[in-house]
Amino acid sequence: MTKTVHHWIGGKTVEGASGDWGPVTDPATGAVTTRVALASVEEVDRAVAAARTAFQTWGTSSLAQRTSILFRFRALLDANRDAIAELITAEHGKVHSDALGEVARGLEIVDLACGITTQLKGELSTQVSNRVDVAAIRQPVGVVAGITPFNFPAMVPMWMFPLAIACGNTFVLKPSEKDPSASLKIAELLAEAGLPDGVFNVLQGDKAAVDRLLEHPDVSAVSFVGSTPIARHIHATASANGKRVQALGGAKNHMLVLPDADLDAAADAAVSAAYGSAGERCMAISAVVAVGAVGDELVDKIRERAEKIKIGPGDDPVSEMGPLITRAHRDKVASYVHGAADQGADVVLDGTGYTVDGYEDGHWIGLSLLDKVSTDSDAYRDEIFGPVLCVLRAGTYEEGVALINASPFGNGTAIFTRDGGAARRFQMEVQAGMVGVNVPIPVPVGYHSFGGWKDSLFGDLHVYGNDGVQFYTRGKVVTTRWPDPSEPHGGVDLGFPRNH
Repeated sequence: MTKTVHHWIGGKTVEGASGDWGPVTDPATGAVTTRVALASVEEVDRAVAAARTAFQTWGTSSLAQRTSILFRFRALLDANRDAIAELITAEHGKVHSDALGEVARGLEIVDLACGITTQLKGELSTQVSNRVDVAAIRQPVGVVAGITPFNFPAMVPMWMFPLAIACGNTFVLKPSEKDPSASLKIAELLAEAGLPDGVFNVLQGDKAAVDRLLEHPDVSAVSFVGSTPIARHIHATASANGKRVQALGGAKNHMLVLPDADLDAAADAAVSAAYGSAGERCMAISAVVAVGAVGDELVDKIRERAEKIKIGPGDDPVSEMGPLITRAHRDKVASYVHGAADQGADVVLDGTGYTVDGYEDGHWIGLSLLDKVSTDSDAYRDEIFGPVLCVLRAGTYEEGVALINASPFGNGTAIFTRDGGAARRFQMEVQAGMVGVNVPIPVPVGYHSFGGWKDSLFGDLHVYGNDGVQFYTRGKVVTTRWPDPSEPHGGVDLGFPRNH
């Protein structure tokens, strides 16, 4: 029997009323297992109205109330890791251990939100003039929306809503319609933790729901993670409607390998970062730049490791990599491998014909490794978002950095070297928002912020960390003067106030 996924509005499940439904498949079998409601404009308005009503009291709630709820939510989230991971695997396809890792990274931001009391401390300057004090405080912005991608259906929402609601905002989440169930499980746990009705809402839907959120007059801020074309649209549309926006786009993350690097460590890192979660990560390493004569040896080491990766259903403990999210996405990823040779690349590994016995209808693809890829080829220029690793060659460090900096993307990058001076120079010269030194996926911990440069970020504030707190609050400065009770009235003074 097909499962049905509805909305979560005002603290309860609300059945979809639009009559429009989307299919959710099990990527390992290709079978449609779930249908998800797709919200109408009226349903979007209902969710925003519930959040707006809840903001009237939540926005002025005490920090003690907010943090006590978040602590209870954290305990429930921790206790339900496996249940959430199972939902992710069933709809996304990633292996269970990877899904558990996603929940763990989301928990880091919940931890940060539990300590919001220190993050929201203001500033006070006393006696800036005679009996005049100046205070700077931060207040919530109101109703905020989160629009999140399919590749991390639990982690990316948790990059947003814990800090947003800890800061006193109410939240409307529009998750991907490809894997919507994890968001509803999170909503149930928040309700069990005691979060008031309407503070957190889940709106299932597609582009129609997104467009209504972007124009809705009662939505004050929008957080987004997804592809660059959609991020650009989100930023332009929401900004034109007077909203603050953080829109994280796509990536083509490079790993520069210098001749002095530990090639075994570099190869291990390249395989883990390129093929983990079937390459469906915005922080995947999709381009290795080999400097000097190390290219051939490095490619051999990557190939040896890649050939040993076990691909299978995400709920099989033996599997190290699962299928891709949809059949259409699998076919698109395969097209880049098929066209690579025509555009001058050496196809070292071609995973496009891979199948799993007993699961022939699943969205399977094997690991592909392309060597001597040119910078004008489609496989290099586009974000493939699959298990395809491109290797490019550079003669010198300077040539390698220039190649990386010429990319329109600037999400993350890494360098592998034993030379501290080269590493320090790289972290200063490379044009990317997140840099790893002998670390392949430089995703910051929760108390630092995540975000890229160039076409990987639209907006000026990154997600979570200090930037996240700043994004979900507005600054206010209050200047106060209380006359001394014994002081006579000073009379009218038309001059500019003096501070001395």
